Amino acid sequence: MGFAQAAELKVASLHPLIDDLLRQVGGEKVEVVDLIGEKGDPHSFEPRAADLLAAEGASLYFVSGMGLEGYLPKLKGILAGKARIVEVGATLPALHGACEHEGHEHDHEHEMDPHWWHSVDLFRRAAGVVADELSAASPENKAVFEANAQAYRAKLDGLEKWVKRELIRIPRDGRKLATAHAAFQYFCEAYGFEAYPIQGLNRERMPDAAELAELIATLKKERVAAVFPEKESNPKMLESLTKDTGIQLGGELVADGRGMTSYEEMVRANVAAIVTALSAK
Repeated sequence: MGFAQAAELKVASLHPLIDDLLRQVGGEKVEVVDLIGEKGDPHSFEPRAADLLAAEGASLYFVSGMGLEGYLPKLKGILAGKARIVEVGATLPALHGACEHEGHEHDHEHEMDPHWWHSVDLFRRAAGVVADELSAASPENKAVFEANAQAYRAKLDGLEKWVKRELIRIPRDGRKLATAHAAFQYFCEAYGFEAYPIQGLNRERMPDAAELAELIATLKKERVAAVFPEKESNPKMLESLTKDTGIQLGGELVADGRGMTSYEEMVRANVAAIVTALSAK
């Protein structure tokens, strides 16, 4: 009776979507340790030595980058040169904006919007970044990683074609995406939508009564048909926005892949929710 061959390279992932990307590109040659888990928040993860025991021996720690992870200095201190941190989004073109996460030790502002994965094109480019990093760490498997990345990029080509086909059902003047907070600007930029983030870039801050009234007036004036809650946010405030305003409450959107089994599942779920609420009836 044969035994399964052990993976040749051990890496750690600190974002649910990067976890999927690593598995797609690394295949059987890479052991991926998911340090965030199903319920962890990649924005506010606080690394502790005990949590990192599962990743003992990992030579690379993959994070999303673009300023999303305010804990990186702490993580670098814990790793103390034993492993390298790879910021997957670091070389991708960024949209700019400030994003505060209050209530955590690492209060900070993002000079750029870190939610780059909502562009299928940028996620496709990220497959190349991951293949290059894995190849540098395990040169003997370079051909495998490059072939896996090529196959996954082809799969993402098909996904993007599906996205564009689905979005055709939404009239141009109806492409207005009102969401809980500004996590979908890359989606809007890629697919011709105007973004209306209700809470701005700060997920924790709620608008006061005056701001809410102004917001409702803006949404009505711009003929925004629906507002979309996020699975990670409290929808009650959005429900009050839709009450007696004629604006409907759309289906929940997934901002960062939590609760999804793959990147493709998240994209398809989000696009289906958007098309259901905004397509021409």
